Amino acid sequence: MSENRPLNDAEARAALDWYRAVGVDFAVGEDPVDRFAASAAPSRARPIQAPETPAAAPAAPPAGPMAISLAADPTETTALAAAAQTLDELRAVMNGYEGCLLKKRATQLVFADGNPEAEIMLVGEGPGEQEDLQGKPFVGRAGQLLDRMLGAIGLDRSKVYIANMVPWRPPGNRDPSPEEMALCTPFLLRQVELVAPKFLVTLGNVPTKSLFQTQNGITRMRGQWRDLTINSHQTRALATLHPAYLLRTPASKALAWRDMLSLKQAIDAT
Repeated sequence: MSENRPLNDAEARAALDWYRAVGVDFAVGEDPVDRFAASAAPSRARPIQAPETPAAAPAAPPAGPMAISLAADPTETTALAAAAQTLDELRAVMNGYEGCLLKKRATQLVFADGNPEAEIMLVGEGPGEQEDLQGKPFVGRAGQLLDRMLGAIGLDRSKVYIANMVPWRPPGNRDPSPEEMALCTPFLLRQVELVAPKFLVTLGNVPTKSLFQTQNGITRMRGQWRDLTINSHQTRALATLHPAYLLRTPASKALAWRDMLSLKQAIDAT
């Protein structure tokens, strides 16, 4: 067994980096608690009483499904988003919004990247670690792959606009929760409306299910074109695989390549 000694500076920094990577970003209390000692402490047994024989009572009805309430009201973000008349105003509104807990744990807002005048908009899931640090979407390894995918059909970030369903990093890069999606989706919908792209590309499960309004997974939806109405804007939308998934499953790159060719054909036909 290793010696129980204090960590040196390098070991402490490595431990903190690991905690941050898995989403541990705050302590529960100031003082450590020895749970092993607490569980070993003898408990005080209560005296056993003979059970009473109650009168027969009607059976209680089965409990229904528990209602899930949101900590914040999505109608607030809907109103805030609708009031923004430009992308700069929308960014300012999102920077000032305090109703989503993701913001309290993130380094900064990850609003968008690329050309707001572009006819092509890409929507991902949420920022990762590098995106959180740099304040731009798709700048890590998945972003580098996305750049290569775009380059293969003659596109780059000057010709597309990129955003995410949630603008703050979920801890540990997990999927956004239903509550986080409910609060942040109005901001993304208004972003799409203001950019008004001719073509919209959803990257991965989260944006595809949300914007296509489907329960089908991305492996069933990829390659499909849909006509979507997002607020007041109508656009053609294509679902494809997320670059992070392609890094984990390289064999699926051939499917993503088909989708990129489909996008290029649609662009060339206009």
